[in-house]
Formats: sequence, C-alpha cells, structure tokens
Amino acid sequence: MSDIIQLLPDHVANQIAAGEVVQRPASVVKELLENSIDANATAIKLILKDAGKTLIQVIDDGKGMSTTDARLSFERHATSKIKAAEDLFQLHTKGFRGEAMASIAAIAHVEMKTKQDTQELGTHIKIEGSKVSYQEMIATPTGTNIAVKNLFYNIPARRNFLKSDTVETRHIIDEFQRVSLAHPEISFSLHHNENEVYHIKNSNLRKRIVAIFGAKMNEKLVPVSEETEMISMKGFVAKPAFSKKKRGEQFFFVNNRFVKSPYLHHAVSAAFDGLLEHGSHPSYFLYLTVPTKSIDINIHPTKTEIKFDDEKAVYAILRATIKHSLGQYNVAPVLDFNRDATLDTPYNFNKQSASPSSPKISVDPDFNPFNERKQKEIHFPFKRDNNSWESLYTTTDEIAQQESLFHQENVQEANKTLQIQRKYLLSSIKSGVVLIHQSLAHQRVLFEEFLENTTVKEVHSQQLLFPITISFSSAEIEMIYTLKSELENVGFHFDEFTKESVTIKGTPVAISESKITTVLEELLENINLDVPDANFNPFDLMAKSFSKSLAIKTGAILSQKEQESLVNNLFSCKEPSICPSGKATFKTLTLEEIDQLFVK
Repeated sequence: MSDIIQLLPDHVANQIAAGEVVQRPASVVKELLENSIDANATAIKLILKDAGKTLIQVIDDGKGMSTTDARLSFERHATSKIKAAEDLFQLHTKGFRGEAMASIAAIAHVEMKTKQDTQELGTHIKIEGSKVSYQEMIATPTGTNIAVKNLFYNIPARRNFLKSDTVETRHIIDEFQRVSLAHPEISFSLHHNENEVYHIKNSNLRKRIVAIFGAKMNEKLVPVSEETEMISMKGFVAKPAFSKKKRGEQFFFVNNRFVKSPYLHHAVSAAFDGLLEHGSHPSYFLYLTVPTKSIDINIHPTKTEIKFDDEKAVYAILRATIKHSLGQYNVAPVLDFNRDATLDTPYNFNKQSASPSSPKISVDPDFNPFNERKQKEIHFPFKRDNNSWESLYTTTDEIAQQESLFHQENVQEANKTLQIQRKYLLSSIKSGVVLIHQSLAHQRVLFEEFLENTTVKEVHSQQLLFPITISFSSAEIEMIYTLKSELENVGFHFDEFTKESVTIKGTPVAISESKITTVLEELLENINLDVPDANFNPFDLMAKSFSKSLAIKTGAILSQKEQESLVNNLFSCKEPSICPSGKATFKTLTLEEIDQLFVK
C-alpha cells in the first residue's frame, strides 16, 4: 500500500492557521492593535470600511521595523516576543505565537509601510495570499501603517459566514474598547466609513472609561483598590442602582490583558449579593496585576482565558475588596451606630431622680354600659336612618342568598381564564386545559402586529410635542446611525445625531414616549447577539426587540377582559405556539394527562 501522509503546502497550512487566528474582522483588529501596543506606540488610529470586510487599517507611531524584520514578520512562527518555552510563563507582551501576520496575509491583501526612528527610509511591502507581490524602500513616518483589504477574498465560504455589517461592527468596537481600556496611557481613534466614532486622548483610567461609555458613566463608578503580596487590584464597579438586566460593561484585565473568567465573575456577583434585583447584572472594570509565573494565559487560541495558581485566594480577595468598597462609599447598607439626639437625656436632668408622685387616674362615675342612650352615643356615632338595633344585623336568609350569588359568580368566572401567580393564564378547552405564558404570548401578538403594520399597512408615526434627547455611548450611537434608515421606515423620526446623544422627534404609534429609551436599549442589546446574515431582515430584528420591550411583563395583573383579549389575539396569530425568540407560548394538558397525575 502506498504512503498516504504528506506535508501540506505552505499556503494551505497558512489558511488552516488563519482559521484559528482570524474568525472575523474583529480578530484582525485585535491582532493589529496589540502589535502596535507591543511596538510602544503612544497614538493608534484604526480605520474601517464596510465593518472591516473591505478595509482594516491601523496606523501607529511605534518603533517600527527594519526591512528584514518587516519581511520576516509575515513568516509562520516568527516572533520577537519569546525565544524559549520558559518565556511563555514570563509574558509581558500581547502577541507571542508569531502566527497573526502570516495568517492574515494568507486570506487578505496586506500592505505595510514601516520605518524605524534611526532610518531615513522605510519599507513598503504588499502581500496577496501569502505571496510577496511588491517590496521597495519608501519615505514614510516613523512607526507602522498596515492595511488589510478584501478579507477572505480567496475563501468565499468563510466570507459567507460573516454576519451583517452592524453585527461585525459591534464585534470590532468590542475589541477596540477592550484594548483601549487596558491602556489609558495611549491615545486611540476609530473611523468607520469616514465617520469618526472615537477620538480618545491619553488620560487616567476613570477618564478613559467615561470617554468610551459616555459622561453619564462618571456618576455610576465606585473605586476599587487593594494591594496584597500575591495580587494588586484596582478599577471601578458600578453602583447597584445602575445594574442592567443583561450583561453589559463587564471587564476583567489581568496584567493589562482582557480576559473572560466565569469564576471571577461569580466573585463579583457574590460581592453584590442582596444589592441587586433578581435577574440584574453588575457592571465593573477591574484590573488585576499578578506575578507572570502564577498565571497561564496560553490555554486558548485567542488568549482570553486564564488560569491562576491559587484561584480560591484570588476569589476571596476580589469578593472582599468589592464588598469593602461598596460599604466604604455608602453604597451597601451598613450598621448605623450614630446616636439619635432626640433620645438623649437633657443635661439638667442629670442629677434629678424619678418623680415620687403617682400618675393620676380619672374615671367617669356616671358611666353606665347598660344605658342605651349612652352606649349609642359612645360606640355608634354613625347611625342609620332608623334607630332600631335590628338594622345592624342581616338575617340568615339574606346571608344564604349572598353566599349563593357569590358561588354562582365564581362558577361563571371558572369558565373563563384564570391568572396564576401573575405569570400564566389558565383556560379551559374541550380536551382539558391550556396554560399560557402571558409575557411570551403578548410578544407573539405584538410581533405579528408590528410586521403587518410595517409590511402590509401604511406606517404611521406620531410627532412628539417636544423632541427628546437620549444619551448613548459613541459605539451605540454608531449602531443606531447604521440602522437609521430602517428605523425611519418603521416610524422613527430623528432630528440630530451627536457623538453621545440622539434627538428623536417622532416615534411609531405603538411606542409611547416613556418607552422610547427602553425600546432602543433593548434593540442595541439584541444587535449584540449574532444574527444570521443569510436573508437577514432588519425589520424582523426590530419586531422581535420591540415586542419584547413592549410586552406585558411577569408580575403584571390583568383584568378578566385583558386576559380574554390576550388569549383571543394569541390564537388569531399565524404562529401562536411560539414567541418571536422560539420559546413556547402555551402548553396543553389533556384530561388523560390530568387523570394520570392522580394515579398511584
């Protein structure tokens, strides 16, 4: 039998490696930004076109590369960060595997201009599919300028798996925020389709957080700081009053590297125990500094996971530190030992003894409980028209008649719907009973009504008497702006966009003024989820988001008419059995299934 194992060609091996390093445009952004930081840059500029699919360009003022290093940087396993395996446990840089540039060059058109400070001329290199197509000397500023064009141009199948521009932009902004939060000493800027999204100057940590997430974030932050022999900790947590229903601003940095750690997240949640409403999540920006030998960062290709030598100790310190900060800044409830001045004994009573005289008791010697006139005057000041005692009592026949009427009413109500625990509706059907989830059912009703109003009927908009201005972060403003035309098609009218706010002068008829902020925030949260790009319809996403925001919630009390109306509207829908997110809206229980519950 002939040999079947063979070495892969370099271009195939590079494409396979690219599958690990580059999942989407955001992966390229992360690698390029981290390379600029490792090059000691003080200012980094990120330029995007079409959510990075057409262009990702990073310009820095770092130390640059020599001609030899520039050419060698595109080779596999070429790095300046490590020289031996032991160096993996003494990492002080970002990238160290040496596959990023080679992987990117295998699936895109890459153009690099770089120059060191000691050189008069720099190097200009163009690479297409791992092959160098151009290399010359060039006059260029000190630093590095890398442009990645036409990502996945030679792997169309991978390009088809990318999401919509809105979703891919969201992922890029996430990476940009993580890198810029880790390095407040570096200035960053981000331009997307010639629009400036961020322009962040070098500053301290608090100002960096406010610059990224908006001025309103400043009042939410509570400082956190702790120094121990094994760990140094600093950062901020948001006050419990500003917690969110979905996980939002939650950032862990270990040695200036963003990491994801469910274990550490649990420690933060434990510190907030008893301070948050059910289902709410805290926001935090926490920076941990530990000895490099006590962690392992190379356990995941993206290096976003980490292992500690002593996780339990880190957990305990983190939880205790946050609890202390919440109490120190009067965010958490603490025991109040302050005396109440009203309870103090006056100074002039200091040497006085208790009064020797007994309290006086006054009685009415003329009081007679058997005197009818007196009794009526004392005990029954609110008299009926007739003064007879019989009017104060109801006959036995009348009581029986009232009980019978009450029983009949309950029997009639039993044939209708019944609300259970302010969450479910129970209704009787021929084969048994049906249990309906009131919130999910209302979402289905609103979802189909919204789609019908935007696709079949003419869209109606209500003009606001006074335009309202809503504050968002720069990233959220960019997301709303990309959906501006779709939002206008469903009834929104925008007046002005700024870097941190949007002014709205008209809304869809179904959305009240008090719900506008909630609806838009819910829409932005849903955009953060990966929405399939194949046949992606923004109206579906909006309909899902709006229906979830506007639907009645668990805990709402519904009148009998409201219950019946919801049930009737649900079963008039095209797909009444599932809500827009795919969950069941109701469950039926047949008589046979009910009988089985009582069989031994």
